[in-house]
Amino acid sequence: MTEQPLHPDIETAMRYHEAVARGAVGEELARFFADEVVQQEFPNALFPEGVRRDLAEVLRSAERGRGSLSHQRFEVHNAVAAGDQVALEVTWSGTLATPMGGLPTGHVLRAHIAVFLTFRDGKICAQRNYDCYERLDPA
Repeated sequence: MTEQPLHPDIETAMRYHEAVARGAVGEELARFFADEVVQQEFPNALFPEGVRRDLAEVLRSAERGRGSLSHQRFEVHNAVAAGDQVALEVTWSGTLATPMGGLPTGHVLRAHIAVFLTFRDGKICAQRNYDCYERLDPA
């Protein structure tokens, strides 16, 4: 059976996650987003109140994250597109570059994530994350 080409927004979503994993910041990251993007991370172990970011805060957050992780990886298990919406099922892992709370440098964080992206003109204009972190205590 011939493999079907991916929906263009799924391709963009995959490239976006690859860029984040590489530690992209500034223009390299901003090119994935519409100027009016809203990124929402629903309450989770790292952000108990959740967080809502505009483009400027997304870029600042990427800069901060770049210093706290020495490595990160996204494994996309499933991707579905309908109209201007893309849903991804992802496993994320990130290795701490600095201690975080009681977690030492080198500790690997893991999360199972559902990401919902809305696209306009090939750019992300909304992102909603449901991040389920594995236990954060050192083992």
